[in-house]
Amino acid sequence: MDNVNAGDDHHNLENDKDQENCDDNPLPDQGEEESDSSEDEVAPRNTVGDVPLEWYRDEKHIGYDISGKKILKKEREDRLQSFLASADDSKSWRKVYDEYNDEIIELSKEEVRQLRRLLKGKAPHADFDPHAPYVDWFKWDDAKHPLSNAPEPKRRFIRSKWEAKKVVRLVRAIRNGHIKFDKPKEEQQFHDLWGDDSSTTEKTSHLSYIPAPKPKLPGHDESYNPSLEYIPTQEEINSYQLMYEEDRPKFIPRRFTSMRSVPAYDNALKDAFERCLDLYLCPRVRKKRINIDPESLKPKLPNRKDLRPYPTTCYLEYRGHKDAVMSISTEANGQWIASGSLDGTVRIWEVETGRCLKVLELGEPVKYVAWNPRPDLPILAAAAGADVLLLNTGLGDGEVQAKIKEVLHVDKLPVTENSDKTPAATWLQDDKTGGIRLRHFKSVSAVEWHRKGDYLSTLSKKLTQKIPFKLHGLPVSSVFHPTQSILFVSTKKEVRVYNLLKQKLLKKLKTGLREVSSIAVHPAGDNVIVGSREGKLCWFDMDLSSEPYKILRCHPKDITNVAFHRSRPLFASCSDDGTAYVFHGMVYSDLTQNPLITPLEILRGHKTVNGRGVMDCKFHPMQPWLFTAGADSVIKLYCH
Repeated sequence: MDNVNAGDDHHNLENDKDQENCDDNPLPDQGEEESDSSEDEVAPRNTVGDVPLEWYRDEKHIGYDISGKKILKKEREDRLQSFLASADDSKSWRKVYDEYNDEIIELSKEEVRQLRRLLKGKAPHADFDPHAPYVDWFKWDDAKHPLSNAPEPKRRFIRSKWEAKKVVRLVRAIRNGHIKFDKPKEEQQFHDLWGDDSSTTEKTSHLSYIPAPKPKLPGHDESYNPSLEYIPTQEEINSYQLMYEEDRPKFIPRRFTSMRSVPAYDNALKDAFERCLDLYLCPRVRKKRINIDPESLKPKLPNRKDLRPYPTTCYLEYRGHKDAVMSISTEANGQWIASGSLDGTVRIWEVETGRCLKVLELGEPVKYVAWNPRPDLPILAAAAGADVLLLNTGLGDGEVQAKIKEVLHVDKLPVTENSDKTPAATWLQDDKTGGIRLRHFKSVSAVEWHRKGDYLSTLSKKLTQKIPFKLHGLPVSSVFHPTQSILFVSTKKEVRVYNLLKQKLLKKLKTGLREVSSIAVHPAGDNVIVGSREGKLCWFDMDLSSEPYKILRCHPKDITNVAFHRSRPLFASCSDDGTAYVFHGMVYSDLTQNPLITPLEILRGHKTVNGRGVMDCKFHPMQPWLFTAGADSVIKLYCH
């Protein structure tokens, strides 16, 4: 079958000899068909680009079309079928397979002629004459007017006076020493073997060059016949054995009568290896050292004496709880303070004397207490287990007590319903305490009052009210805006700011912390501080960015709570390490000036019990005093 194919190819070549002979004078072939595969007329259909076709060898497609769909390969005929087809087709020898476009192209007669001329080293087109006669575009014969009839100017034959003046100026500058030439480098005839390479001007011109360390020169003790003062005694040699290996002398001098009797050096190979390490590990880059005073790098902070008053020392202790005090809250006027403990009691203390005014037995561990912000309505909210109790503290005159009893007694108590028509919290009248009990399905972790005192928010795994926005994650703490109808809700990773009137999300504060533990809002409402379980405190400027303005790494353990002072530029944080940090945080009315944050004092005094330290901290509403509640069942008051 191969012989038949070869014979057909030979027959085709014989038939085209006439075409080879008439390549120089081609006749127009009117019946010639133009090839449809010309790259000038038909654009390639495959969009393979510069990707090698070998990558598609084992694939069923080759490239992609303009819509991004795969272009399937055409089914190829086997060799037997292709041979039979070529035997019946007389033009099969002119057919070429285009692997790029996956098609068979039939070469025209004109293209065959061009290929033959290219193989012979000729021009592809037959009408091109490589030895065409030269055409002189400017014929001077019988020309009336040449290009220029002007005579040659005189300046082309004399020396330029301006160049002469410049040469004179250069000669004078050289004579006066203004222009100096580089002196030829003199090659050194001898090289100092033990010299310092850093002194050579050729290598020191490079700023980063550091010469290789030189080996230590031999001294008198390494001589083959040293003086007697260099030779150690036997007692000194024995004392060397008691020394550490790095402190022992590496070479002990000995005396020999001649150089011929000196034995081989035992540590020669080791010393050569250490020398190679010195050359290999020595620094090769010279770094400039800048002498900067470390104190100048510290930020310029105001003097702490100018920022007084702020709490510094423990003035009073409130003792009476039998277990850890989890939460404290100050009354609106600052005369009373309430505390909730794991012993199941809520105590009301007088601030100035430390006297315990009242003890309320709730029967369950109290995790949070919050006083109503209205001074004419001294109602205390306490979270104990799955209940939130609105308690009558018994403060105030008869008129105030009558108003409180009227508020805490309702004939028909409301039932809050959830989206699935099941009550999320049940309102019950508590006859024991004379207040209202809000019963939840899950334990309540925090309670916060609205600034007007007519709303409150509770945190548990089931919300107390149907909210129009969705919380992404488990809520950790919540707080109301001091002046607007805005609610801040913090999850473990971020803080979400919601507008309660428009019922939509305003902003998300990205903390970048591992887990958020507490949150507090500045009295102006534009700045927020966030405490975390990793001991970091983040300050957010909401007008500036949703990223933290400052991150303070102050506590080595978890931060349990953070708090702002209501009227003074103070904020504090407490932690499980048994300390409370007091900071100066000044927020300016000028929006172009950033807040000033200055650490002031570290308050110590609480003992850690079972790994827990200070559980809560609150500022006095009027005075620069700080209350701290610890796991050691003690409440401390720090004053200035």
